[in-house]
Amino acid sequence: MSILPREKILILDFGSQYTQLIARRIRELHVFSEIVPFSISVAEIIARKPSGIILSGGPASVYEKDAPLCDKELFSLSVPVLGICYGMQLMAHTLGGLVAKSTRREYGRATLRVKCNTKLFDGLSEIPVWMSHGDRIEKLPDEFEAIAVTDHSVAAVIRDRQRPFYGLQFHPEVSHTPDGTRILKNFIYSICSCKPTWDMGLFLKEAEQGIREQIGEGSAIAAISGGVDSTVAAVLVQRVIGKRLLCVFVDNGLLRKNEVQMVLDALHSLGLNVKFVDAGVDFVSKLKQIQDDEAKRKIIGQAFIALFEREAHAAKGISYLVQGTVYPDLIESGFQNGLSAKIKTHHNVGGLPEKMNLSLVEPLRLLFKDEVRKLGAELKIPDAILGRHPFPGPGLAIRILGEVTKERLDRLREVDAIVEEEIRAAMLYDSVWQAFAVDLSVKSVGVMGDERTYDSVMAVRAVTSVDGMTADWAKIPHTVLESISTRITNEVFGVNRVVYDISSKPPSTIEWG
Repeated sequence: MSILPREKILILDFGSQYTQLIARRIRELHVFSEIVPFSISVAEIIARKPSGIILSGGPASVYEKDAPLCDKELFSLSVPVLGICYGMQLMAHTLGGLVAKSTRREYGRATLRVKCNTKLFDGLSEIPVWMSHGDRIEKLPDEFEAIAVTDHSVAAVIRDRQRPFYGLQFHPEVSHTPDGTRILKNFIYSICSCKPTWDMGLFLKEAEQGIREQIGEGSAIAAISGGVDSTVAAVLVQRVIGKRLLCVFVDNGLLRKNEVQMVLDALHSLGLNVKFVDAGVDFVSKLKQIQDDEAKRKIIGQAFIALFEREAHAAKGISYLVQGTVYPDLIESGFQNGLSAKIKTHHNVGGLPEKMNLSLVEPLRLLFKDEVRKLGAELKIPDAILGRHPFPGPGLAIRILGEVTKERLDRLREVDAIVEEEIRAAMLYDSVWQAFAVDLSVKSVGVMGDERTYDSVMAVRAVTSVDGMTADWAKIPHTVLESISTRITNEVFGVNRVVYDISSKPPSTIEWG
């Protein structure tokens, strides 16, 4: 199921690390944006009826043999187009201009000087911008003119004299371009004539309509973990089909300490029709001797599907499976079919078997995590549930590097519980995106009670983020880290060293596995 608002901006993905950030910026302006593959056909674009099109940046050069190119007919549509970095060069190349390697690359901050007032700049004259390119436009297409320059770019911004086509050599979506959001706002409001109507109230109405059309009078089973995504998805679907939704909460043996009872209490408080299945022994046994995290994800994903199909068969008459898949799941799993690299297989996306007996219902698949929380608030879900830190579907299996065993699971549960307790005690839980522990599958020499030890090393990971697509490591006070480390080494048998992860995303991911 896909909910596509009537007014939208399509973003063609040419592989930029900032593509998702463009989508976020536009949604923050209350206009829906959707990332689509660069190879999308004109027929598909027409079917989506976009109000505007943005061509993203990318690492390629348009003159290379295998450079990603869009359908040339895109420029024959009566739709405004904004090219960003590679997207600008692609526009010029496609429409008859010449792009070549620059004799001087331009990376970092630059000062943009606007030569003439346009709707795109709306009175802006000299602004700081963020550049990241090694090519430049040597010759503009006949219909184009340069309307802004920098010290090293004579065509830093271009436009078609007749049609609503614009190109920016810089990146307006990054924070290093302070007026970038204003420029994007001018494009989508003034040039594309969009109205700021995208919000969770509108999404809720359209999502309900989509669920009603897809499920009809049928029944569904919901895979629910107690996390934000699956809980919001279940509450949303139950709002439409009522008791025809059966929520199945599975203890897969990979959950955190005391999580089963806590989740059951939360789900029952929401009035959901919940069935609990204890399948921990089965799931953990399937992971025996499995070292690779991608393999773990797929094994767990397939085990979940098999279980839900059995439960659906036992309940009789169920044809649909509801999942809390969100936009970052699709993007990181490489399911956008553009050039964005596959980062990891999410168990509910790439971990699914090719053939299933249930049709997927994924009402949140176009939302970022923070948008899911806003939708949950619209559905009157309590903050205590919406504010929970994200927890991966494969659970502790991907927070244990190497083979998953009962001993390692039990130990990690105790360590993880200490991390959360200390973060909460320091009143930091709501200010960080995630905080958790990782079993590194590494041992180190230590000394305890004047004796040599050779025990496990645990890593603590805490990050701040808005949507999970990018993240910074959290600057947890040293006193809190000291309390965490001291408690872990004193209270958890078999651990003699604790390290703190200070990597951001990118280059790292939030989870280790």
